[in-house]
Amino acid sequence: MKIESLDAYQIYDSRGMPTVEVEVRLASGVKGYGLVPSGASTGQFEALEMRDGDSKSFRGRSVFKAVEHVRTEIASLLSGHDVFDQSGIDRAMIQLDGTPNKTRLGANAILGVSMAVANAAAIERGVPLYESIGGGKGTQLPLPEIQIIGGGAHANWRTDVQDYLVIATGARNYAETLEITFNVYHAAGDLMRERNKYYGLADEGGYWPEFENNEDALEVLVEAMQRAGYTPGKEASISLDIAASDLYDEETQTYRFGLENKSFSSEEFSALLIDWCESYPIISIEDPSADTDWDGWNRINQAVGERVQIVGDDLFTTNLKRIKEGIERKAANSVLIKLNQIGTVTETIDAIELTQQAGWLPIVSARSGETEDAFICHLAVATNAGQLKVGSFARSERMVKWNEVLRIERLLGQNATFQSAEIFSKLKQL
Repeated sequence: MKIESLDAYQIYDSRGMPTVEVEVRLASGVKGYGLVPSGASTGQFEALEMRDGDSKSFRGRSVFKAVEHVRTEIASLLSGHDVFDQSGIDRAMIQLDGTPNKTRLGANAILGVSMAVANAAAIERGVPLYESIGGGKGTQLPLPEIQIIGGGAHANWRTDVQDYLVIATGARNYAETLEITFNVYHAAGDLMRERNKYYGLADEGGYWPEFENNEDALEVLVEAMQRAGYTPGKEASISLDIAASDLYDEETQTYRFGLENKSFSSEEFSALLIDWCESYPIISIEDPSADTDWDGWNRINQAVGERVQIVGDDLFTTNLKRIKEGIERKAANSVLIKLNQIGTVTETIDAIELTQQAGWLPIVSARSGETEDAFICHLAVATNAGQLKVGSFARSERMVKWNEVLRIERLLGQNATFQSAEIFSKLKQL
């Protein structure tokens, strides 16, 4: 089925910031849409999110240039193209852009088209999006990684650690992961209110805290699990997103916790995080070192990588070249996967497959600036990625994604598969 036309619009994400929506219309009359998310804590190696930069228009954050690129160059390129040729369409746009990081047309323009094409193809086929993307091979429901307390760039630096999350490692099915998370999330809220440490919700729906140090949040999370009736490390475990690049001074090669007024060498910072992994039921830790501190990555992975998921986000930015380098260096054992870090559906799937081929664990992830779209839920199932991270257990742009997996579970029926703690048992084989 041929693409008849393309259009694009400026819409708004969950922070009220401008972003891109693309509409693809097919010759059959079918329309597909692509809504592009936006990150706050972004890696230096990500594809370019094009903003207009005019301080008089949306404080420089408007995306009218990216919208115009869709309406002109990209629309001209793809008019008459077969909508089912996702790879060909994506690679044609990459070639049209002609830059390593999509700096000419903007990754937000290209990704919006790529997602809209995938949606239109699924509708034209008359099948769910996950089935269309995965060719019917996707059956695994993802294990959620859900934020309980937000910090760092997501909560005005109330804590230096960006995310304190829970993974329902004892869940027997997807629905039970949400029940466990619900109970822990609300128990944590009760604790923080009782201690006058609750100040609302952060960007991704987790609690916006007030703590004297970063470790206090770990203590609250453990106590919340216990209050909810769970054994920490059994039914529920801790995941952390350190976002260490935001804490790193390249010139002095030191990390800084502003909350505690402490600075650390790379060795000292690694030792602190390794100690946390020994002292708390931590099953996953994301970006424990800066994206240029390869020695820090190796140090942590060697110390705890057999039992803790070491996740690269800013380190890899869903970029195949960087993921390959990380595999060669044995720097981690997991890759966070974000569509808008690389800019097309095809490249994102390639990154997931490369991660899986290495025996590493992919985690499909949302961004802090999200939309009402649930594309990533279908992507996670389509690729049997096994894990999904979309933020907290509050705010509609987050809940729409957890709810979408429930719908996918119903569609899959008896064909649906699910793993919780079994996923992490693979770490011992890496």
